[in-house]
Amino acid sequence: MTVPNPPVWEYAPAPESRDIANLKPGYRPFVDGEFVEGSGEPLKSINPATEEVLAEVSTASMSDVDIAVRAARRAHDEVWGPMSGTERAKYLFRIARLIQERARELAVLETLDNGKPIKESRDADIPTAAAHFFYHAGWADKLEYAGLGPDPRPLGVAGQVIPWNFPLLMLAWKIAPALATGNTVVLKPAETTPLTALVFGEICQQAELPPGVVNILPGAGDIGAAVVEHPGVDKVAFTGSTEVGKIIQRAVAGTPKRLTLELGGKAANVVFDDAPLDQAVEGIVNGIFFNQGHVCCAGSRLLVQESVAEELLAKLRYRVSTLRLGDPLDKNTDVGAINSREQLTRIRELVESGDSEGARRWTSPCALPERGFFFAPTVFSDVHQSMRIAREEIFGPVLSVLTFRTPDEAVARANNTPYGLSAGIWTEKGSRILWMADRLRAGVVWANTFNRFDPAAPFGGYRESGFGREGGRAGLEAYLDA
Repeated sequence: MTVPNPPVWEYAPAPESRDIANLKPGYRPFVDGEFVEGSGEPLKSINPATEEVLAEVSTASMSDVDIAVRAARRAHDEVWGPMSGTERAKYLFRIARLIQERARELAVLETLDNGKPIKESRDADIPTAAAHFFYHAGWADKLEYAGLGPDPRPLGVAGQVIPWNFPLLMLAWKIAPALATGNTVVLKPAETTPLTALVFGEICQQAELPPGVVNILPGAGDIGAAVVEHPGVDKVAFTGSTEVGKIIQRAVAGTPKRLTLELGGKAANVVFDDAPLDQAVEGIVNGIFFNQGHVCCAGSRLLVQESVAEELLAKLRYRVSTLRLGDPLDKNTDVGAINSREQLTRIRELVESGDSEGARRWTSPCALPERGFFFAPTVFSDVHQSMRIAREEIFGPVLSVLTFRTPDEAVARANNTPYGLSAGIWTEKGSRILWMADRLRAGVVWANTFNRFDPAAPFGGYRESGFGREGGRAGLEAYLDA
């Protein structure tokens, strides 16, 4: 199938003002209700779109971890744990409203620190973060009716480590259920994206959250390890790479600590020959190029039924060629910057392996900015399951396309991965959707859509994608001793 070249549209620049972020020259850890000078080695937060230094961040040391855990324990035992669910809910509602009130500021700061397009920060990340606090506030006084035991009690102090791809949203996924269930928190944000997490400390102060209930410790991986291994932590929650997840699981083994892990993925997006192809193309693009592919559940493997593969690929390449890559603060931008030089190097290395192993590479003709960490959207066809690009998580804007002939073969290929976080199905047959969903080994299966989330819906994986659920009633269980 031949698709004409896309029309050349000229978009006038529509930049959001960076002044809205209220960027400060320095940021400090948030411990026991106050911003303190950390005793760790300071780090510089970098704008991945320009490589400029945004701010210097004072980081925590091992002694700071101990101080934060002790503050969280005291707050749990004396204030937050004994507090009624009704009173806890008031604080969570207040936090949710403050996130909404400061939404534009948080969105711009997130885009500066992370590199994602402002329209994603503005329309997805920040509103969903507020929604998680609203949702969990509603549960705070209803835990005894959640079906999790007659007398559900908080575990105590939760140690939480979050990644750089959705900094504030991952914070909300972790902190909201912990607070709703009566736990206190020591959270370590990602080294490259600490700024919105530290501004969340300001929101805690504005909400008059009791001191010690939330503590935020910026730093490198050693600080995350110290939080995980601290004997005063009762519950560990981690989102990040499978490799680090395995290290955490070994560290927690043999201790009474509860553990949930949300790790990597290599999701299959399965398109049958009866699928609405134009709709499927939009879902495929959203599934892999949203947030530059920095999504654990990204649909990075496209499985297409052979009879429509050529037509779908032509439509897909045309659609990808229309994506606008550039300044993340421009409201017209579809694809922003890769979060770090380290991640860009890994993406390039895996893409080169696809070339060397014989896959057919197509790259969007979009121009790349002269500065910053950018990678053009890329689609590989003629991919075989043995290739690295079909097996390893690239965590970037790179799609691998494989084909299948029968539904049984689609299931076998989709499940031929050590991961099991998510999957997508595109077909007009409801019976086929149910048949496939029952056989796909994935924690979340989307039907004729992709990357749709709701705070009331549990999210999590199987096998090397981790265990435990976040969101919904099921997500409360991880923070309760029922």
